[in-house]
Amino acid sequence: MSAVLQLKAVDVRFGPVAALSEIDLRLAAGERLALIGANGSGKSTLLRVLHGLLPPSSGSVLRDSAMRQAMVFQRPHMLRASAVTNVALGLWIAGVQWKLAREQALAALARVGLAEAAFRNATRLSGGQQQRLALARAWSLRPDVLLLDEPTASLDPHAKRDVEALMAGFADAGMTLVFASHNLGQVKRLATRVVYLEQGRLLADLPMREFFDARRLRQASREADLFLKGELA
Repeated sequence: MSAVLQLKAVDVRFGPVAALSEIDLRLAAGERLALIGANGSGKSTLLRVLHGLLPPSSGSVLRDSAMRQAMVFQRPHMLRASAVTNVALGLWIAGVQWKLAREQALAALARVGLAEAAFRNATRLSGGQQQRLALARAWSLRPDVLLLDEPTASLDPHAKRDVEALMAGFADAGMTLVFASHNLGQVKRLATRVVYLEQGRLLADLPMREFFDARRLRQASREADLFLKGELA
């Protein structure tokens, strides 16, 4: 499969702190890549590098120039406006005429099950509804690649299932997904490939089934094996 994103020897430093070290990563179209690791391992930093929000201190990031991408943050910012305006503004900024942007925004809200909340103030929606609204904003732009940082963190089980179902639907429709998650069950359900990060280093990169095969993982990375066992120091 063709690469839509590729990182070569990428380092990210914040003063004396190495947030990412010598990261080599190739993302193919249609993959569902999960990033796992402890807090501070570099997952969020890697997502921001992939999305172009954070330039590498060294190394290179190669992108397919025709590729469109969007990102959903762990705590998405909601404008103090209606849900439909939150979605339509992104489309308008992208060059869509306002009337059509509102029509497309309503369709996006329907896609994520928020049609009835279209004219409610976005800041007054529940956490799960706000996360689905953030997904609607991203999906409305028709990205080829969708990056998500802990998309179900702090959500109740029902809201988590809703968000996971949307992610699975996007992937089934051909969208490439890259998501950071602490939820290993979610990784098993959604990912086709898993990357393990520790202290900014990429220590394992395996197909999902191989990653959760204890013998195969021990061969690939002792650190990742210890992390899955809950024995990481």
